[in-house]
Amino acid sequence: QTSLSIWGWGSLGLVLFLVTFGPFAIFYFAFYILCFVGGGFVVTLLFGKSNSEKYLEQCEHSFLPCTSVGIPKCIEEMKREARPIKIDRRLTGANIIDEPLQQVIQFSLRDYVQYWYYTLSDDESFLLEIRQALQYALVQFSARSKETDWQPYFTTRLVDDFGTHLRVFRKAQQRIAEKGDQMKDQAEELVDTFFEVEVEMEKEVCRDLVCTSPKDEEGFLRDLCEVLLYILLPPGDFQNKIMRYFVREILSRGILLPLINQLSDPDYINQYVIWMIRDSNCNYEAFMNIIKLSDNIGELEAVKDKASEELQYLRSLDTAGDDINTIKNQINSLLYVIKVCDSRIQRLQSGKEIDTVKLAANFGKLCTVPLDHILVDNVALQFFMDYMQQTGGQAHLFFWMTVEGYRVTAQQQLEVLQSRQKDGKHQTNQTKGLLRAAAFGVYEQYLSEKASPRVNIDDNLVAKLAETLNHEDPTPEIFDDIQRKVYELMLRDERFYPSFKQNVLYVRMLAELDMLKDPSFRGSDDGEGESFNGSPTGSINLSLDDLSNGPSDETVQLHAYISDTGVCNDHGKTYALYAITVHRRNANSEEMWKTYRRYSDFHDFHMRITEQFENLANILKLPGKKTFNNMDREFLEKRKKDLNAYLQLLLNPEMMKASPALAHYVYDFLENKAYSKGKGDFARKMDTFVNPLRNSMRNVSNAVKSIPDSLAEGMTKMSDNMGKMSERLGQDIKQSFFKVPPLMQKTYSDPDHCRVAAPIDDNVDDNIPLRVMLLLMDEVFDLKERNQWLRRNIKNLLQQLIRATYGDTINRKIVDHVDWMTSPEQVADAVKRFRDAFWPNGILAETVPRRDKAIRMRTRVAGKTKLLEVMPDELKHIIGAETTRKGILRVFEMFQHSQLNKRMVYVFLERFLETLFPQNKFPELFNKLHSRSKQMQRYKQRLHSTQAPSLQKSLLVSHIRLLMHL
Repeated sequence: QTSLSIWGWGSLGLVLFLVTFGPFAIFYFAFYILCFVGGGFVVTLLFGKSNSEKYLEQCEHSFLPCTSVGIPKCIEEMKREARPIKIDRRLTGANIIDEPLQQVIQFSLRDYVQYWYYTLSDDESFLLEIRQALQYALVQFSARSKETDWQPYFTTRLVDDFGTHLRVFRKAQQRIAEKGDQMKDQAEELVDTFFEVEVEMEKEVCRDLVCTSPKDEEGFLRDLCEVLLYILLPPGDFQNKIMRYFVREILSRGILLPLINQLSDPDYINQYVIWMIRDSNCNYEAFMNIIKLSDNIGELEAVKDKASEELQYLRSLDTAGDDINTIKNQINSLLYVIKVCDSRIQRLQSGKEIDTVKLAANFGKLCTVPLDHILVDNVALQFFMDYMQQTGGQAHLFFWMTVEGYRVTAQQQLEVLQSRQKDGKHQTNQTKGLLRAAAFGVYEQYLSEKASPRVNIDDNLVAKLAETLNHEDPTPEIFDDIQRKVYELMLRDERFYPSFKQNVLYVRMLAELDMLKDPSFRGSDDGEGESFNGSPTGSINLSLDDLSNGPSDETVQLHAYISDTGVCNDHGKTYALYAITVHRRNANSEEMWKTYRRYSDFHDFHMRITEQFENLANILKLPGKKTFNNMDREFLEKRKKDLNAYLQLLLNPEMMKASPALAHYVYDFLENKAYSKGKGDFARKMDTFVNPLRNSMRNVSNAVKSIPDSLAEGMTKMSDNMGKMSERLGQDIKQSFFKVPPLMQKTYSDPDHCRVAAPIDDNVDDNIPLRVMLLLMDEVFDLKERNQWLRRNIKNLLQQLIRATYGDTINRKIVDHVDWMTSPEQVADAVKRFRDAFWPNGILAETVPRRDKAIRMRTRVAGKTKLLEVMPDELKHIIGAETTRKGILRVFEMFQHSQLNKRMVYVFLERFLETLFPQNKFPELFNKLHSRSKQMQRYKQRLHSTQAPSLQKSLLVSHIRLLMHL
């Protein structure tokens, strides 16, 4: 009712209004209201304007100062047109460097600044100032580089840092091995352990945060770039925060971070390794060794999948004729690869890893290495020396070696004496007196009653020797009778050589000599052996046990002949290949297989057997080489005929009976596998110089080391009468051998946790190549943990090899090479490579997608195979095959962790900046930047906890003393 009444009265009022004033009254009413409001606004505006003018007039005459003249000038400058900024394009003073550097600056500004800056402003002065600041920094950087001596950095600090990195990795691996199978994620545990060892070795710095945390890595690079800008930029530009931050971000995140990520990527390193040794052909045997030694299931699965894919493709081919035999061989090879991968994967998954050395030791039958071969082989002798020291028979072995050295030295001195007598110079009494003193020194040290330890030999022989020394002039053969008895004692006494063959050191020696095979891969589970090359004849792999026992079995007959020859083309290299058909008969079975050899294999085999059996050199004549037209069919047929005659003469039963140990070399040459050459091309060329020098050096060094100091001085004086090479040799021997104990026992002077930057040996630091090679061999192959006798021999051999190859100018040549590396041409080439890598064809390179895991795993396998294949056989003969293999694989494994690679890159970068800015205290700066390391904090806590009890004890003692005094 209320609402109806309201609507009623309202309607009545509206009707009355329209009747009274008319229909246009509502418009008049609205117009009147608008005029009223507008009039009020105008009155208010006029009143306010008049009051404001009056107030401003009062302010002009007030006490306030007038406005600054800077504002009008600023306005005038803004109204003027921008003047172009002139930039000097000269940076380093070398045009070939400045041009690519200017392009790098231009591309960096274009892709990192301009693409967003032009959305904010069209003014280019800011961009030009940034470019000017960058150029100024590069000019200062170039000036510092020209003043820096880079030779110590490249030849000393770089090698020391790499050796330290490798030592830390080796120590981390040892700790992981000690923990056993208690780790779930071995890669992560290895990284943590690595940085634990790093902080223990470095003491003051650890780079774990920078290498494992992307956020901390970016912060580190920002701080480092800001410090560099502070050093390189003028103060005015550095105080401009906006420009400084822009330049800092461009350098840190746009250039340094992508570059470091790429250099530390394991897949990139593996591809680079393969590219560097791309000329080396992959060996099937090396590839199978890598598969058998791999402990990464991902690698094995990737190889297995690829082999299965290739196997399916070959089975799908429709072939006939001669091609079918080739395809069958390939299928057999792929089946064998798949089988080895499956066996290895099952073993790793079950956790039943087999130690080849222990397995071979328990297997029973081992290849026999004669004692006379052990005594002349560096690798074998060190294991026999270790065993003799364990059994207390080292005096016999050292006596035998000392007599060998005495004989060589005496022969050399007598030859020099005879030549001088022909020239009319007489020094007979002096030389004979020195020889008699040397002989008395050997007698006193090993045979007299005062000798400790004393060689236990027939007293009559010792007495006869003493009488000869007292009444006759010494000769080179004066100790021959006693030496022969000592040799027979070591050979037949059950304590020495017979027991050595039953010791684990003997098995390790065989492994180092590459004469030990893994029995677990001798055949398939069902007893059917498969050849490495997948031969359809089902040829076998002869074990070394069978080879060593071959000559003793008179019923075994071996026949071989060259059945065919052909020309192969492998990666652009053409060579002839000879197919050898081998028949092996015994009382119970007959076997046949084919093996393939090149002429170079025959040549290497001939050199090997003629060195071991000198009487064969006059009997066996290998067909000579031919440089031109050596692929003609007629020539190949003639060579095939000559090589067949060579084989038949070699396999003659009378020849085998005359040299029983020859059968081992023959079986190894005819075995169905890739032939392992004993000598490379370089070794063949250097044999005439190196072998006599190495043998005489070893013998003389052992002799000189074993005699008293007073006698050694006499020997050194006597060596001055020899030629120039003998003089150098005597000096090297005196410097490297007089500082070790008489019996050459193992020394452990190197601490477990220290850098390798300390001098590694006397007179080594001055010889740059010797220092570098010896340091790398120490760390890669762990020679310092081995017998020091081997390490000294390696050092002396390297010295003589370097002198024979380069002479005394090697250091100067290395300095010249460093100068060449830092020359404008090489720097310009490096800048161009950087430009082309980041901006190919002037366009910013897109982020390369991460390759598939299987491809990366197969790349790892290929890289390891290439590295093992490229290692020279001479190195294996010097330090051992097993040591060489482990050292190379350790280095390769070190590069498979991106965090560890980053650590090495940052170490190189830090040393580079310390060398470039020696006066700016960069070491202290890096210690502060890395001070937030978690490993460093834990290390300090452990150090404090270990020092706290001793500190408390010292405080307690001081308090007690104070109380007693009071």
